[in-house]
Amino acid sequence: MRKRVGIIGSGDVGRALADGFLKYGFEVKIGTRNPDRLIDWLKKSGEKATVCSFEEAAHFGDLVVLAVKGNAAEFALDMAGAATLHEKTVIDTCNPISEEPLENGVLNFFTKPNFSLMEKLQNKYSRIHFVKAFNSVGNALMVDPQFEEGRPTMFICGNNDKAKGDVQEVLDLFGWDVADLGKVEAARAIEPLCMLWCIPGFLNNEWNHAFKLLKK
Repeated sequence: MRKRVGIIGSGDVGRALADGFLKYGFEVKIGTRNPDRLIDWLKKSGEKATVCSFEEAAHFGDLVVLAVKGNAAEFALDMAGAATLHEKTVIDTCNPISEEPLENGVLNFFTKPNFSLMEKLQNKYSRIHFVKAFNSVGNALMVDPQFEEGRPTMFICGNNDKAKGDVQEVLDLFGWDVADLGKVEAARAIEPLCMLWCIPGFLNNEWNHAFKLLKK
């Protein structure tokens, strides 16, 4: 894999993953609509880090990360210029979290039970190779998570095997075991893991956990 990553989105997830890629020697461009929010981040990130527009980040990356709120995903891809991303691997970190209030610590989604945000994106942008990943853990644990029980599991899915292979390389580098759950429809199960992961946090302020798939 060539070591150039474009990140669409400059929030906590985008910056955390950018830091991870930089740590492992990648060149990184973070695309943002508000460059001022990244002034301090840029000062400490070294010569391989750049701040730019969504479009520039999409064009630059051999691998691209979509790290925006779920309800802004289509807008961000349109701003980036979806044609720029044709045939590229795009890590979809997004969750379809709605603006409705929590119910006893449980998030609400704006998707229907038998459909996912990832499917919506893949249907609309059919020539982009989306791979769902990093949506089921907090940004503080995305890179080099340390647990006594060993490596946690990242659940992924996507329609393109080569793209999933690219993402598995990244996940292995970042300290994760990988469970490939198949095609895009598996996002119907993977996206709600965000709900499950968040419940201990919202109820008990416990955020230092991740999922582990055990096999015999």
